[in-house]
Amino acid sequence: METRQLGASGLFVPVLSYGTGFFAPHLDDGPPTLDQDEARRMVGICLDHGVTMFDTATTYGLGHSEEILGKAIKGRRDEVLISTKAGMPSGPGPNQVGLSRLNLTKSIDQSLRRLGTDYIDLFHVHIFDGLTPVEETLSTLDDFVRAGKIRYLGVSNQSAWHVMKAQALAEKYGYSRYVAQQIHYSLLCRDYELDLMPLGADQGLGAIVWSPLAWGLLTGRIKRGVPWPENSRLNWMLKDAPPFAEDDLYAIGDALEDVAEETGKTVPQVAINWLLQRPTVSSVIIGARTEEQLLQNIDAATWALTPEQVDRLAAASKLLPLYPNWHYARYAADRHPTLVDIDGDAWLPEIVNPSDR
Repeated sequence: METRQLGASGLFVPVLSYGTGFFAPHLDDGPPTLDQDEARRMVGICLDHGVTMFDTATTYGLGHSEEILGKAIKGRRDEVLISTKAGMPSGPGPNQVGLSRLNLTKSIDQSLRRLGTDYIDLFHVHIFDGLTPVEETLSTLDDFVRAGKIRYLGVSNQSAWHVMKAQALAEKYGYSRYVAQQIHYSLLCRDYELDLMPLGADQGLGAIVWSPLAWGLLTGRIKRGVPWPENSRLNWMLKDAPPFAEDDLYAIGDALEDVAEETGKTVPQVAINWLLQRPTVSSVIIGARTEEQLLQNIDAATWALTPEQVDRLAAASKLLPLYPNWHYARYAADRHPTLVDIDGDAWLPEIVNPSDR
């Protein structure tokens, strides 16, 4: 398994990480989707194939995911990287949500206990908190880093200016800086490219991608003119999905099908591999409920799309020209902070006029 440097840190991470949301229902206190024995088996398969980073969060099953992961890696802690998150609601009280010193301290201590470890390799703040001063959040996280309980810090689900504000304050006060951002990114949802990607390149933030298959919409099961599958997870997952245009989904699906046929790979493998070619991406989180799904997803990192195939998929999923990005492309493309892709070529997010779609 290929590894990549995580942002401007000295940490190297596998290009694929395993998401443990299936170890417990998301935002629910019910029974896990995968039981302890199944979870241990999935972790073993991951480690056998070099997928050594595991992602979880305090809110996944209200801690059950962390507990199951902790037991699954017992005796193998030195082989794995643990990524967890806090800030989303973990209970009904006003102090059980957000990035306050109280909630973060309690959440991190509970995560350490549930995971059965004395340190977390990568800790992300899970949400934006406009009520808690950024200095309070950063000083709390810095205390944990200095205490050796957290190795590296990341941010998730925040706008570019919020992240930049945190980076600037961290530098001002000598706090530990964010080196990663866990972001939503897929062929269907490319908003990351507009502001957060240039920020990541400038500030040394490695991207860890969640929902690379867009809530299951890019699995090849959704086809033009074919009824959506009944009794599918899609029917309840889509309530949390971002807005999307159905015509765009079908256009992207057609392009994925064409490339999958050319490469002899599956649609999900092609969608994941495309993300691995994008600038700033350090790791893509894969989720799987079965061994077959897991092995297919792992295979997505063992080969590479051609530049022509990458461009064709990009053309099928171009972004709308949001301001000021269309202004950059029209009048200041040569003065836009350049991103450098894995081949060393200058790269600027593709901008398309609505009439060209």
